[in-house]
Amino acid sequence: MSASRATGPVMLEVLRNRFQAIADEMASLVLRAGHTVFVKETSDFGAVLVSVDGEVVCAPMNTGVALMVGVPCDVAIRRSLALGVGPGDVFISNDVWDTGGMATHLPDIYVWRPIFHGGRVVCYAWAFVHSSDVGGIVPGSIAPSSAEIYQEGLRIPVAKLFRRGVLNEELLALIRANCRIPDQNWGDIKAMISGLARAERRVGELIARYGIETVRSGIADVLDYAERQAREEFARIPDGTYVFWDYLEGDSGGGRAIRLKVRMTVEQGSVTLDFADTDPQTRQSYNLPSHSRRGHWQFVFSLVGFLRSVRGGIAYNSGLARPVAVEVPRGTVLNPEPGVAVGNRSATQIRLVDVIMGALAQACPGIVPAAGAGQGSIFLLRVPDFETGQSKVSVIQPLCGGSGGRPMKDGIDGIDFAIGFLRNIPVEAIEADMPVRIRRYRLRADSSGAGRYRGGAGLEIEMQVLAPEATVTSRAMDRYRFRPWGRLGGRAGARGYTVLNPGTPGERDIGKIDVLHLGYGDVLRIGTPGGGGYGDPLERAAAAVLADVRRGILSRARAARDYGVVVTGDLHVDAAATEARRTALRAAGHPVADFDFGPEREAYERLWSDALVTALNRALESHPPRMRTLLRERVCELIDGEAASGRAAGGVDLAGLLDRVLSAVGHVPQTAAAPGTR
Repeated sequence: MSASRATGPVMLEVLRNRFQAIADEMASLVLRAGHTVFVKETSDFGAVLVSVDGEVVCAPMNTGVALMVGVPCDVAIRRSLALGVGPGDVFISNDVWDTGGMATHLPDIYVWRPIFHGGRVVCYAWAFVHSSDVGGIVPGSIAPSSAEIYQEGLRIPVAKLFRRGVLNEELLALIRANCRIPDQNWGDIKAMISGLARAERRVGELIARYGIETVRSGIADVLDYAERQAREEFARIPDGTYVFWDYLEGDSGGGRAIRLKVRMTVEQGSVTLDFADTDPQTRQSYNLPSHSRRGHWQFVFSLVGFLRSVRGGIAYNSGLARPVAVEVPRGTVLNPEPGVAVGNRSATQIRLVDVIMGALAQACPGIVPAAGAGQGSIFLLRVPDFETGQSKVSVIQPLCGGSGGRPMKDGIDGIDFAIGFLRNIPVEAIEADMPVRIRRYRLRADSSGAGRYRGGAGLEIEMQVLAPEATVTSRAMDRYRFRPWGRLGGRAGARGYTVLNPGTPGERDIGKIDVLHLGYGDVLRIGTPGGGGYGDPLERAAAAVLADVRRGILSRARAARDYGVVVTGDLHVDAAATEARRTALRAAGHPVADFDFGPEREAYERLWSDALVTALNRALESHPPRMRTLLRERVCELIDGEAASGRAAGGVDLAGLLDRVLSAVGHVPQTAAAPGTR
């Protein structure tokens, strides 16, 4: 943070709002000009202004994703400068490793343009879209079971798409040749380029009105302004260290539960997020390549949401991320080595929200809600286009679930705070775009975690295929095993499910989808998790319980079981029976716990305790990251086997099991770096 500001308070507010308006206009243009459903309906894109140092100066708050604050653009800028930067240049990349934590999986295609004045770069206009397909082993490019990044599509290192305003036709041809929907992808890229051009024009008008020095100092000062505001709010959190962990289920593609554990230290307005005890990188595509960047957007999203909640009107830029240090050892799932699969990292990012909010809930118990559904699965379909011989690929829906119950009101039905910027797609648009029939799309009954303020209800969608063949992928499905946790007496929410051909002799519960092949007439029904509840369910107003029953999102049986509210057949509250029922439930003494994780997690941790997982991870630190993955898999299989046979009842001989695995795999090299090196 600079020692002093050149911009007065009035001009600072003027410029902050003018910058914000430019970002909003960029985003609106991309939304209206985009070609894919995922851009023009779901709004998975972003448009921002970026400082010459690579920090986000402004980002839209109501159009596109709400994840741009903290995106590190400095490495991409250095790569741009190495290629030469001039007026009319437009750069492009989706490369996870070449951009140093900006792009975190290949479908996110970024473009940016330097904005000049007087021969010097003033700032950059920047945008990205999540492409519905960038090639790879499956339609949509993302499968949880992918084992290396080379299976996940085309990698575009930082390159010039336009040089002095002239299109690089060879690069464009390469991009088009390596995806299933070249025309739609090029349409989305052109929409972004139009947004960049509009931003350049608006920044020029701003300079013409206020002068170049005012704009330059304003860019620096609005970042400092946001930082000061963030530090003021973080200073209100009691100093201390708060520890929390949760699980990414990780079982799509044959994996196992992945523990994300944070030690959040708050001290005099600064926050440190230490993930030293998080699990090693995985063989599946859940790895999140953060490069352990300070204030990285994947880690600060929860904290930025917290800041915006407690301080309305706070400046919205990467200054909010400056007080947040991130410490992640190399070789972990949150800072993997190059080459691993990363496509499904959104599942990891969503679970990170729960982990950080769980730590924050201990520091601010009266502010933080219960856990939301914890998934933002993108339900995608590919069908053959028999006229062209190619494929049609489109998103059917982003499958979210309910948010967690809040300290003052219920959770939101059908959407989770962690992924709330994604918009649902109208059924009419889906059926016009793809050969399917949406037979059901509604809120899911009995999915909300009970509480004084219940969790938001999950969703239920049922799709019938009307093409001879189809391929379905649905990345980031989660909370099928471990429930979204409840808070301060609130109960955990319901888990997700997937059923093929429900109500027929061929009905099958198929769990999470990796890659699913369907035929004409097949029906797929998916139910998403509900949010956890907040507060004692017996304190919920009987009228609110009745309203949920009348809306069809709570059954009469669950109303009596969870809330002690007896609803009659004609949908009225039986006051006397309700009083008696609640008195009996209170006498039974259901504990009011800080967190209710559900019976499944409690059963899992009877074997896989915090101490055992931590000891295993520490025992593997001296081995190279990819070997850690292999060794961990083998040791976990042995521990599970001993538990199943009853031999683990007296405790786990971790050292002995690791020696057995090392003997079985042969010579294992040790890392040259010290354990925990970042």
